[in-house]
Amino acid sequence: MRVFVTGATGWIGSATVDDLLQAGHDVTGLARSDSSAAQLEAKGAAVLRGDLDDLDSIRKGADASEGVIHLANKHDWANPANSAAAERAAVEAIGEVLAGSDRPFVVASGVAGLASGRPATEDDVSPFVGPDSARGGSENRAFDFVDQGVRAIAARFAPTVHGMGDHGFVAHIVAMAREHGVSGYPGDGANRWAAVHRSDAASLVRLGLESAPAGARLHATAEEGISTKAIAEAIGAGLGLPVTSIDPDDADAHFGFLGRFIGMNGATTSDKTRALLGWQPTGPTLLEDIAAGAYFEV
Repeated sequence: MRVFVTGATGWIGSATVDDLLQAGHDVTGLARSDSSAAQLEAKGAAVLRGDLDDLDSIRKGADASEGVIHLANKHDWANPANSAAAERAAVEAIGEVLAGSDRPFVVASGVAGLASGRPATEDDVSPFVGPDSARGGSENRAFDFVDQGVRAIAARFAPTVHGMGDHGFVAHIVAMAREHGVSGYPGDGANRWAAVHRSDAASLVRLGLESAPAGARLHATAEEGISTKAIAEAIGAGLGLPVTSIDPDDADAHFGFLGRFIGMNGATTSDKTRALLGWQPTGPTLLEDIAAGAYFEV
């Protein structure tokens, strides 16, 4: 299959490109810089220059493809509305190009905020609707194109997609532990985060592209939930720091931008995804990666 990938040199995207190429697909990646283009070419992927705001290039890539994987995100924490608007516009541009073709369109989404008081499941409809919602409501916007002949699929990633070289949430928590001299967790630390290894997330995206039906919600969660206390204890052990509870009122001061998220309960199941795709995660667990030193190189 000729596959167009946005975010092709990002944390999840680069692993997805590797997985696609290994499976025999032809890949074109969107690249906004010379270094990104060089990374793709070195792997044997084709390059289309552009970025998330370059809708003409995105339309061109989608039009020439037999399937699209949209993983790009600005991650503009200072201006989330900017990220949301760009993501929604890209989804709309791709959906319009693919309309009437029955081609697959895998859209990156997340599991945060799907359920309260229980683990989220694939049956939970995203509550984020409209351009002013999280991620610009891109999951639901993509599903609008199902009735227009697009095999739209949501790949909902765990809040922690981990592995050697990860610079995401756990890396930030490690940085805050170093800064404050303690490895902290919010409140009693009982709230849980789902997690998935980067390689397993990549294989799920490919399997979804190849065979998931229109409207499928796929959960890239290998572990249903690891408590924030257990994560803090693993970080403390790795850094040789004491482990302590952080009052929720002090979460912003200790965890920075993650303060508003770290106390959330993000436990999520993936039973239906595994049954649908035959997906079986094989990568190390989050705590195994922390213990192996994935987050401690400076």
